[in-house]
Amino acid sequence: MTTGISLVEEHARKIKPPRMLSVPFNFGNTLGEANNPSYQHEILAATFDLLNRSEGPVLQIFETDEIERVVISRTESKIESITEKKDLLLELSDIKPDYEKALKTNKGRTAVGLSTINPGLFPDVMEFLKRYAAGEMEDSEMRPERFSIGHFVRYCVDDLKSYYLESRIAVEPEASMNELYRWLWSDTSLGDLLGELADVMNNSEDKEVKAIAYGVAR
Repeated sequence: MTTGISLVEEHARKIKPPRMLSVPFNFGNTLGEANNPSYQHEILAATFDLLNRSEGPVLQIFETDEIERVVISRTESKIESITEKKDLLLELSDIKPDYEKALKTNKGRTAVGLSTINPGLFPDVMEFLKRYAAGEMEDSEMRPERFSIGHFVRYCVDDLKSYYLESRIAVEPEASMNELYRWLWSDTSLGDLLGELADVMNNSEDKEVKAIAYGVAR
């Protein structure tokens, strides 16, 4: 029998594990609040209580008024931007020092790497995604043979999102997950590009590409 904790409710709903407690906390704070053992024990107790459920899948929502629900989708997070957005490549160039700061702070640990493309080539990745969304390119020479085009696009998107979010955390370490995603989807040119890309993939006749589109704007 298994039980666990999920930080992203929509992922748990899609995967449907046997028993899962969905908590509204930031990544890295699975048990809510540091140095608060009684609160952490409350979360653990709720997690283990799910073992009493004989049938599943069970997704229990941990209710709390102390922390806002984490929203990562573009549709829910996007608000009207009050900042002037930069050209994609200039935007990418400007956050590079912040990403390098994040790498140093985290001793080289990063979520970037799914696509296998070196971050130094991200300007080329940006150009490919832009032209793919515009229907001007159907494939890329950078794509490893073991990846389908749909999965390669998704991995590139995930790498860019991680690159941006880790860069932002480096300069706004106290920002909540909702603030980070609101910034990504509302104030960056990458957010706009990924919104366009998700629309294009959702309308694709390729079933795999259409299925993969679900996670592009999340």
